[in-house]
Amino acid sequence: MKIGTVLNLEIREAKTGEIHEYHCKIVEKNKKYFMIDYPIHSKTKRTAHLKKGTFISVTFIGNDQAIYQFTSKIADKVKMNIPALAITIPENEDIKRIQRREYVRIETSVDIAVHSADKLFAPFTTVTSDISGGGMAIVVPKNIQLEINSKADVWLPLPMQNSEYHYVYGQTEIVLIREVNNRVNLVSLKFNSIGQADRQKIVRFCFEKQREARQKERI
Repeated sequence: MKIGTVLNLEIREAKTGEIHEYHCKIVEKNKKYFMIDYPIHSKTKRTAHLKKGTFISVTFIGNDQAIYQFTSKIADKVKMNIPALAITIPENEDIKRIQRREYVRIETSVDIAVHSADKLFAPFTTVTSDISGGGMAIVVPKNIQLEINSKADVWLPLPMQNSEYHYVYGQTEIVLIREVNNRVNLVSLKFNSIGQADRQKIVRFCFEKQREARQKERI
């Protein structure tokens, strides 16, 4: 893990068993510790002042776009240019991969703008039916004529759990067109070219949606 890596933290309250989620970044590191900025609560957006010795579950997206998890604890407060906390670095064997490199696809509706790379159709906006780090399916009215193997540039605003929007651009290819009813088709797109940072935003977005779904199942 390098400086700048986003970490997602989960902390369970001892009395109630309630799990609180936070996000932060690695701002410095040495052989024993990661120094992180003060975590922000994902829902309240408040800065957390975690006590020394607090145990945390940490997840992050690796360079291979897989999601990894390890447990750690707050070792100390650190005096830097910004307030920071030191957390213990786990042994390599204690870091678990919890998602395979193959991209998990989630069903969700996200706004998307679609432009023909070859000017075969007029630009249009619609919504996704599902999305993954490898591509997406979009809802397309039947009056818009698309062809398999044609290329399309897409732009998506991803609403993240911290209420921020991350904007993604990718170059795609139409790989499948399925009829849904007499009004719309479902069109599958795969990414032919997308920046690593943009793909990581999608993977993180999908991971957050999965986690939201698991939390709802617990209620």
